[in-house]
Amino acid sequence: MRRFALACLLACSLVAGTGTGTGTGVAAPALGADPSGGDDSATHAAADGRANATASLAAVFPDPVAGGDAGEFVVLDVPPGTDLGSYRLCDAGGCLALPNASGGRVAVTGNPGRVRNLTGADTRVSALPGDRRLELANGGERIELRRGGVVADAVRYGSTTEGSVYRRVERERTAAGHSDAWAWRPLGATDRPVVESGPASVAAFALPDSPAIVRETVAAADDRILLAGYTFTSERIADALIAARERGVAVRVLVEGRPVGGASARQAAVLDRLAAAGVEVRAVGGPHARYEFHHAKYAVVDDRALVLTENWKPAGVGGRSSRGWGARIDDPEVAAALAATFRADAGWRDARPWPAVRADRRFERALAANGSYPTRIDPETVRAERVRLLVAPDNADRELRDLIDGADERVDVVQVSLGSADGPFAAALIRAARRGVEVRVLLSGAWYVREDNRELADRLEARADREDLPLSVRLADPGDRFEKVHAKGAVVDDRVALGSLNWNRQAAEENREVVVVLEGGEPAAYYGEVFAEDWAASGGAFDGRGLPGIAVGAAGVAVLAALVVARRVEFE
Repeated sequence: MRRFALACLLACSLVAGTGTGTGTGVAAPALGADPSGGDDSATHAAADGRANATASLAAVFPDPVAGGDAGEFVVLDVPPGTDLGSYRLCDAGGCLALPNASGGRVAVTGNPGRVRNLTGADTRVSALPGDRRLELANGGERIELRRGGVVADAVRYGSTTEGSVYRRVERERTAAGHSDAWAWRPLGATDRPVVESGPASVAAFALPDSPAIVRETVAAADDRILLAGYTFTSERIADALIAARERGVAVRVLVEGRPVGGASARQAAVLDRLAAAGVEVRAVGGPHARYEFHHAKYAVVDDRALVLTENWKPAGVGGRSSRGWGARIDDPEVAAALAATFRADAGWRDARPWPAVRADRRFERALAANGSYPTRIDPETVRAERVRLLVAPDNADRELRDLIDGADERVDVVQVSLGSADGPFAAALIRAARRGVEVRVLLSGAWYVREDNRELADRLEARADREDLPLSVRLADPGDRFEKVHAKGAVVDDRVALGSLNWNRQAAEENREVVVVLEGGEPAAYYGEVFAEDWAASGGAFDGRGLPGIAVGAAGVAVLAALVVARRVEFE
């Protein structure tokens, strides 16, 4: 269910690659269902006897979206110099010989022609010897990788999800470091690593104060613009993209195909104009979409990375409404990593050309933001000692919670909402406060989240009172500085996190999101001052205990409801 928290927002690197491989081996029975029954848990797995320099299981694809489950495969990680032909793949029904393949990531299958279309660049596809095929049980079973009769690795999966891969991921940490766990992921979902670079020069800015920096960055492109967003209605940015295209810049745009409430007529018109001008425009969505929403907000402009908390529309990057944070990072490595994420998202089958997506679609009317706000916070060029690029659902959830868990002195958070007082991010903030870290949380006071955020603030502050924790929560009072909080950021000691991710479980685990972490005293000082001004302006009057002067009575609620029915009000 696409809940309001998401409305507010509220590709295949593990099984990726093309190639062929054939080998000879001893014929064996096809793998069959485990007659002893399967574990119904989709998050539990057992790995037995993994040793260094041995092949291991990386992923299992038992339930393709195809008749007869055509295209099943198992992905193996094979160390260099290891002969995969000396292994067998087994279940309770028997064992299969494996092809002779040495080194790298290998997808073994009985249908290599089909599977090559389901994988990407780092995985070789090899046929099982003797024209054998996999028969992986959709109800769950245990699969073993054996060598010389000894179990080298094993996994048990539960009931399957059609079109999803059960793969090994790093989801937990132990005192000794990472521990392996398994999880279902949609076919084609990426497994991108955290990318670190720096030091780097960063243009730090806040919205609505400094919209010009976004337009100027896009307009200055010489070679390429890769622009990714949730929604796109900005005529000014569209003008800059078309002008860049006309002077020979390679321009590509990727948006969410089915945003909450439907795509607006304004967006359809803007994307139509871009496509007509020769800009490649693709929209993500459809029955085989890998993510609930493509909610990332960034651009790669030549060798610069522009990471935003705001949508590509007047209310966001146009400076007409929202408090947002942004950073332009002058670092080729970060730009290259962000470009790789863009290519993975735009190149999978769930990203379709805009003309095909818009056919036979209805579009909703939307209110255009036209506010005007003073520039109180100027942009500033700062030095980041280190830059870390995170993406969700691949790694951002874990890394952001680790960031909070590593706090020593302060954690200042600005968010539309935290989703739940019992959610993973709220829990991390409480853990920090229990260590004596001063935690301040500034939430949106906009009408569509006000009641939820007031309840959340009450619950968090009640816990802080009970346990005498240095944790406080306020609902933002925009005054004449902006209309609403839409920023998604945090200052943690001398580190800053900002990006598209709303701090709730669903966004972190199901959406495509992009977050950048800037380390160093200068970025922390800049965004810390932005936070401090908004926090001070909100005073105590907007604490969770109550709201001054903007209570909406019955008549006001009726008017707002009528607006939502008559026109789509965008809040994401």
